[in-house]
Amino acid sequence: MAKDADRAGDAAPKVLALTGTVDEWRSEAGEIAARASETALLERAKGVVMAQEHVSAAQAYDRLLLRAQVRGRSLSEECWSTLGRAGSNERPGLADTGPEATVQQEPVPFRAARYVSRDRTLLRNLAAGLKAVRTADEAAEVLRAVFAGPMGTDAVMIYTRAPEDGLDLLGSAGVEDRIVTQWSHTPPLPGLAPLEAIETGKALWLEHPARDAQRHLLIGGEPERWPSRAWLPVLRTGNGSAPVAIGLLCGVHGEFDAVMRDTLLRAVPLVAAALDDLTEGRAGSTAPEDIASVQTMLDALSGPTVLLSAVRSADGDVEDFRIEAAAPGSVDAAGRQGKELVGRTVLETYPTVAGTPLWEGYLETLATGAVYEGEPFAYRETAGGIPHESLYSVRAARLEGRLLVSWMRHDTSDRETRRLDDMQRLGNLGWADWDLVKDTITWSEQVYEIFQRDPELGPMGLDELPSHLVPDDVTLLGGAVERLLAEGKGVDQGFRITTANGVRHLRIVAEARLDVDGTPVEVHGFFQDMTRLREAERALRDSEQAVLTHKNKLQAERNLAVRLQETLLPSPEQSLRLPGLAVEVAYLPADSGVNVGGDWYSAIELSDHDALLVVGDVAGHGLDAVATMAQLRFTAKGMAITGSSLPNVLHKLNTLLLHTRRGSRDDTATATMVMARYQLSRRQLTWARAGHLPPLLIRRGAATFLEQPPGTLLGATAGLVYEEAAITLEPDDQLLFYTDGLVEEPGEDIDTGLTRLAEHALRLSRSCQPRFLAQALARESGERRDDICVMCVHITGDN
Repeated sequence: MAKDADRAGDAAPKVLALTGTVDEWRSEAGEIAARASETALLERAKGVVMAQEHVSAAQAYDRLLLRAQVRGRSLSEECWSTLGRAGSNERPGLADTGPEATVQQEPVPFRAARYVSRDRTLLRNLAAGLKAVRTADEAAEVLRAVFAGPMGTDAVMIYTRAPEDGLDLLGSAGVEDRIVTQWSHTPPLPGLAPLEAIETGKALWLEHPARDAQRHLLIGGEPERWPSRAWLPVLRTGNGSAPVAIGLLCGVHGEFDAVMRDTLLRAVPLVAAALDDLTEGRAGSTAPEDIASVQTMLDALSGPTVLLSAVRSADGDVEDFRIEAAAPGSVDAAGRQGKELVGRTVLETYPTVAGTPLWEGYLETLATGAVYEGEPFAYRETAGGIPHESLYSVRAARLEGRLLVSWMRHDTSDRETRRLDDMQRLGNLGWADWDLVKDTITWSEQVYEIFQRDPELGPMGLDELPSHLVPDDVTLLGGAVERLLAEGKGVDQGFRITTANGVRHLRIVAEARLDVDGTPVEVHGFFQDMTRLREAERALRDSEQAVLTHKNKLQAERNLAVRLQETLLPSPEQSLRLPGLAVEVAYLPADSGVNVGGDWYSAIELSDHDALLVVGDVAGHGLDAVATMAQLRFTAKGMAITGSSLPNVLHKLNTLLLHTRRGSRDDTATATMVMARYQLSRRQLTWARAGHLPPLLIRRGAATFLEQPPGTLLGATAGLVYEEAAITLEPDDQLLFYTDGLVEEPGEDIDTGLTRLAEHALRLSRSCQPRFLAQALARESGERRDDICVMCVHITGDN
């Protein structure tokens, strides 16, 4: 038992040691598991930020760290918050990252987070705050206020290089008086951080208090007071004054991530410009009490008013005026407003005033005290980079050795606003602005009308836009958005949206304003409703298509009619030999139009060696006219061959035309016709007509029209009576049969045309052979508005 006890005693220390080792391993394993869990949490949060804002892994980490510092959270807390927002779909396009989640993201180009430059908000706030500072202490206070939230800055110190090579405290904020007194001037001690920043020209990031205290002389005493410090060098200000170092002292320990370092470095030129103004004396020292009182009064005014004091040369002459106080509405040619003008001179702010009647008025008022009220004058100024002229009236009064000057602008903003509203309404367009730094969108009233959106909902965000687009236009407009917001290129793009009243066609014309790095910071443009124009264009296209279709149909119909006509009629120019007759025919279609006419002729020998001569003209054009022409032509020939008299043939043709046109496409078809039968044995021509023009007889140097027998055009009405006439022809007589296209002219009496034809035919018969008379008459008829058919019958005297 004793031996066992001894063994137990010997084993106890070993067991305890082993137990300690196990506990140590368990603790390390727990720490490893915790770190692994934190790493997994961080990686998941980084993944969400990368997917949400399209940044790299390193940038995602920097943004998580910056947000944790701004919100006063640990990095783990910020990660859990990011995952929580993603899981609840707080932002459009984000969903739960679990394996069963359905990710519904808006198209990448429409993710506003890709373009909104939130980090620049700090710089804009800083620039706005520095505009009004009058002392270096005020500049330090602005720096402290702007960066207090993002990085826990609770003190700022600004040092300048002293003449004896040390450092002088130029300004401070958030620092106790004892520290200001203790560190207001420091000799060039080794390890002095602001001095090192000035000498090396590089920013110092002091983020590890214990280690930094060993290498640097930390201002303010104990390192734990400001565990994180940034010293930024300003090596040269605009007027060439001594170098400056700016110190931002943070009461919260943490590292300056890449985003924050970049933001601080970009803030340096803004502070340098403010310090430059201070050293030039433009912001100057505290204003005298009387000037301060005037400034207080001017602060309450709405219009542009300034207090001027004379700047005199060594000889006492007034060479300029300095602005001592300014109302908020005062603005100079460079766009500076209100107190930004204080400390500047008139010739600096309005350089074109020198030598003008206004300038002389200032001098006279200062010298005599008489109030100056100038006539309205045009002043050229630049606003938004665009030069324009404005009409002003100026009043100047002396006030205790200074001038109180006020302006009244005649081309008021109200009138310009009305003009802009009218232009937007009449042009159906409206303007829109997007500040990518503040992430604020502004619409004019007309844009709400264009999008049919309730103004109480405010402007539509970029993330919301795809849900209103016609799906086919999402990619098209997305490309334009990418060019505008990612590349800074102007766009002019059409797109379509769906509204309660249907699809609307819109147009966006926009351009981006870039910062010095070429990154878009503002977008300006307009939307225009093109719906009515697109509807008109569509109606025009439909009309053009309908016209083209109809034209093609007419052309096809013409081609068919031409082929049918060519099949039915002999060649356009033809010579025929009939018993005792030489027949010459000329047929010419009209010069214009897509349809063919219904003019036709026929000249044949009958069974008893008589000759049948026919010329006809069907009213209208196209297939209907050609079909009617064919029907009349073949029916007339058939009836004449069977021995029917000419009046009987015309009577039957009239009946046929009235019967066949019933129910047809053309129920008003009519035709004129002249028929003649020549008996060689008796040299007698018997002829009848149905509303046709009379034949022309050329005999022994005279031209006369044959006396017409009664006969109305075919198809006019039923029960018509047709008669015939006869004439004996002599050898060398020439007889012309023709259609109305040869004689008719618009607005001219038909008798005039017939007289002209008789004179023309007689002249041609004297100068050309009979076999060329028909062709000569047809070709020399001038412009042809209708088809022309001419049949010239020459009596040869043959038996």
